[in-house]
Amino acid sequence: MEFDLHLHTIASGHGTLCTITDMAKAASEKGLKIIGISDHGPASAAAARSAYFRGLSQAPRHRFGIELLYGAELNILDTEGNVDLDDSILSQLDYAIISMHIPTCKPQTKAENTNAYIKAMNHPNVRFIGHPDDTRFPVDYDKLLEAAVKHQVMLEINNRSLAPDSYRGDTRSNIAAILNLSKQYQYPLLLSSDSHGTEQLGDFRYILEILHQTDFPEHLILNHSAEKLKTFLYPKTDA
Repeated sequence: MEFDLHLHTIASGHGTLCTITDMAKAASEKGLKIIGISDHGPASAAAARSAYFRGLSQAPRHRFGIELLYGAELNILDTEGNVDLDDSILSQLDYAIISMHIPTCKPQTKAENTNAYIKAMNHPNVRFIGHPDDTRFPVDYDKLLEAAVKHQVMLEINNRSLAPDSYRGDTRSNIAAILNLSKQYQYPLLLSSDSHGTEQLGDFRYILEILHQTDFPEHLILNHSAEKLKTFLYPKTDA
């Protein structure tokens, strides 16, 4: 794997004290080429305010030989797909991940959750859907994949969702559905560690187990190629 884009620093709260510099140093030691800093949006408890995300456009692009991308993990706030950063800020980021979290978003019906994701895709630089496997937020994966392909947004397979201590429930059947649809559409997926700090940065161990079990094709894993990542990201960010 050449990159990990779903990473959190001290700006996300959650008790981690790791800085962007700490993350870059750890990524260098683990042999990655690119990392993406995607701290939680300001609706999350103890997360950074909007000014932090606005200032990321001025942050260094290379540290310890690692290329740094700057994004955000947005909270979807309601069934209309509203998120917790202004579009003016999102347009300056490299990418955004849209996610549903408790308590910033109340679980709704499968149709309402699906429509909320689809509407949130219209915000600038939304390129990924974070942990759509969460059993607390049921989703119509057929409709979600169809919309994701249309909007050029990728679904994420989240390593923390498969960890033994995951709080998202037994996500394996949901992940299996996403993998099958990815094969059907021949549309790639993003693998993410969702590491809060350096400890799990670049760690995809639980994802790799299920990919091997399902004989998932390598060409549908975006993380194998930094070049493919750039091709995927920049057409939309340049628009």
